[in-house]
Amino acid sequence: MAKTTSIQLGRLKRGELEEAQRIVRLAFGTFLGLPNPLEFMGDRSLIAPRWRSSHVKVIGARENGRLIGSNVIIRWGSFGFFGPLTVLPEYWNRGIAQRLLEATMKVFDQWRVRQTGLFTFPHSVKHINLYQKFGYWPRYLTAVMARTPDGQAQAGTLLSSLGKSAGEGAIGACTKLTGKIDPGLDLGGEIGAILKQGTGDTVLAYTRHVLDGFAICASGPGSEGGAKLCYIKFAAARSGDAFDRLLGACDAFAASRGVSIEAGVNLAREDAFTRMHRHGYRTMFHGLAMQRPNAEGYNRADVYVMDDWR
Repeated sequence: MAKTTSIQLGRLKRGELEEAQRIVRLAFGTFLGLPNPLEFMGDRSLIAPRWRSSHVKVIGARENGRLIGSNVIIRWGSFGFFGPLTVLPEYWNRGIAQRLLEATMKVFDQWRVRQTGLFTFPHSVKHINLYQKFGYWPRYLTAVMARTPDGQAQAGTLLSSLGKSAGEGAIGACTKLTGKIDPGLDLGGEIGAILKQGTGDTVLAYTRHVLDGFAICASGPGSEGGAKLCYIKFAAARSGDAFDRLLGACDAFAASRGVSIEAGVNLAREDAFTRMHRHGYRTMFHGLAMQRPNAEGYNRADVYVMDDWR
C-alpha cells in the first residue's frame, strides 16, 4: 500500500460538488463493471442535496488540492450512517478510504450517536473486511425494491401543503413516532432538508387526525431520486395495517408525478418486507447492513420502516 501522507482531508467545498458526484458515478460504475461507468444511477444526485443539509457532513480527500474522494456522514438523531464513500479508481488500494473512515469515526464520536451503520456490497470481502476494522459487523441483508404504482390508492397529506404551524406539528408527530421505534431516532433534519430544497416531499398518512406513518420521498431534478423516480429515503408506520395505508399513500404520490418507486427494507423487518412484496414491490438487488455496535437497533421484526442507508 502506498503512503498517504500527501493526502489532506477537510470539509467538501461548494465548488467541488460536481466533481464529487462525478467520482461517485465513476467509482461505483467501475466497481460494478458498467460499460460507461459515468452512467451509474442516471440523473440521481447523492452528493449535492446531502451537502446542503444541516444534519450532514461531507468530508473530501485531496492530493495537491485535487479532489480524489469523499464520504457523506448523516445523522438521524441518535443514529448515524455514512455513504457513499468513494475514491477515484486510480487511487484505489492506497489507504484513502481508511483515512476517510478515520475522520468519519471522529465525527460520530463528536455527535455521540448510540449506533451507526452502513450499506455495502454483500459479495465484496474487501469492503466488509475494511469496515470490520472499524468495529462494524455484518447483519441482515437489505432488499432494494421497486414498484410502478397503478394510481388507484388513496392519497395522503403532503407536508408541503400544510401551513407553518401545522407543518411543525406534523414533523413533531413524525419524531414522536420514530422515537417509539428506537429511542432518539429523529428524521426531522431529513424532512426539513427535502422541504427546504424542493427535492421531494414528505407523505403523511392519518387516521382520525392520528399519524399512521410518514414517508420522506425524494423526487425531481437534482434530487436523490432524479426526474424519473420516487426514492423513499425513509418511511415509518406505527403498525402493520398503518404500513399498508402508508404504502398506498406513497403510490398516490408517485402516480401524481408519473414516476415509479424505489425503496429499501432491511430483511430483519420480516413483516414489513412481506407486506411490501404483497403490495407489488419486487427486489432489484441486495445490500448488506453493517452496524456498530453489533446490535439490532431498529432492524427488528416488529418495526415497519423503509430505508437502505445508501
